[in-house]
Amino acid sequence: MVYQEHKFELPTLIDLAPEPVTAHLGLYGGYVKNFNAITAALAELQADAAKNSLAIAELTRRQGFEFDGMRMHEYYFSQWEKGPAPLAENGGLASSLARQFGSVEAWLARFEQISLMRGIGWAVLYFDPEAGEFHNAWVSDHELGQLAGLPVILALDMWEHAFLAQFGTGGKKAYIDACFKNYNWDVMEKRFAAAAKQK
Repeated sequence: MVYQEHKFELPTLIDLAPEPVTAHLGLYGGYVKNFNAITAALAELQADAAKNSLAIAELTRRQGFEFDGMRMHEYYFSQWEKGPAPLAENGGLASSLARQFGSVEAWLARFEQISLMRGIGWAVLYFDPEAGEFHNAWVSDHELGQLAGLPVILALDMWEHAFLAQFGTGGKKAYIDACFKNYNWDVMEKRFAAAAKQK
């Protein structure tokens, strides 16, 4: 299967400059192209798997990085489609976050603390349908630290390319605030509803 680049329908974003966002979308496109190219190269190398075993091993490692880079950006950018929409106070997501963390604000404080950690990666809110609980996690690069099998509810890109051009080296907090101003929480609400049905 050849993966296609998703064309996100982003509105005018609040406090996020269009030029860095456009450049960021270009990086996402690169992950899609690279994943497809690696998949094609691996198919060719399989013709003589014994001879090409080292190249296959390295490309297979790289393939996971490219796939997760592609998929995490799809989670990230889709959260802004159709413009900002607030988190429904009495909706399933807000109620469940409040039940586990004490309040949505308490969850957000923890999530923001993870987002502000040093290093490149992603702050991710997962839901574990089996345990019926959320997990805030830090994912280094795109693939190191993913919680196996858990649905992603919210993905926040904390690589420098996401914030540095507009907000500078000390601008992580301003970038995080801008992202949250633009979230269409209906997207996360649907992700949570789908995940909760997996019990």
